[in-house]
Amino acid sequence: MNRVCCFQSLVATAVALGAVFLIGCVPFSMANAETIDSIYTSTAPKDCKVTSAENGVDRSTIRVCPGKAGFIVLVNEGDLRETVSVGRNRKAAEEEPAAKTWFGPFSWTTETVEWRMADGRPFAVLQRWRIDDNDDEDQDGRPKAKPMLAVTRLLPGAVCHVAYVDVVANPNASELARKAADELVRGFDCSKDMVKVLGKNGRAVELAVRR
Repeated sequence: MNRVCCFQSLVATAVALGAVFLIGCVPFSMANAETIDSIYTSTAPKDCKVTSAENGVDRSTIRVCPGKAGFIVLVNEGDLRETVSVGRNRKAAEEEPAAKTWFGPFSWTTETVEWRMADGRPFAVLQRWRIDDNDDEDQDGRPKAKPMLAVTRLLPGAVCHVAYVDVVANPNASELARKAADELVRGFDCSKDMVKVLGKNGRAVELAVRR
C-alpha cells in the first residue's frame, strides 16, 4: 500500500507541476501573438480628392483617398482601366509597382478597401475588382464584368499585387484573400516573386493574368 500511495503522490505532483508550467506558458504565448483584424475605408469620389488625369483621355481621373495610419489610396482611371496604389503621399504612391499594374480588358475596383492590420499597423489591402469579359456579352452586347479579389502588400518594401482570388469560382473568396494577406504578404518580394492565384481558377483570374 505504501508503494501505491507513493506512486500516486508522485503522479499527482507531476500533474500539478505540469499544470503550473502550462499556466506559466499561456500568457507568454498570448503576449507574443499578433492581433490581426480588418478596417475599411472608401474610395468613392465623394470621400476623395478628385482631379483630372490630364492624359488626354476622356473622363480620366485621379482620386487621392484617405487610408489608414497615414497612408493614402491612389486610384488612377484612364481608358476605362484603373490602377490602385498606396503610399504616404500621392508622389510616393505613383512610384510603386502597383501604380503600374493594370489589366488588359476594361477593369475597375469597387469603392471599399479592406485594410489588414497587425497590432494596429496596416500590412496589406484587399480590393474587389471587376474585369470585363469580351467573350461573354449580355443581351445588349455589353461585356459581362467578372469579379476578383486582389491582395496588395504595403510598406515597408514595395507596394504590389501578391495574390488573386476568383470570386465566382470560390465561395470563400474573402477568407482565401485574408489568408493570403496574413501568410504571404510579408515574405513577398515584389522584384522577383510572381503573383499567386489562390483557390480554384476562374474566368476573372484568367482575364487578370492574360496579357
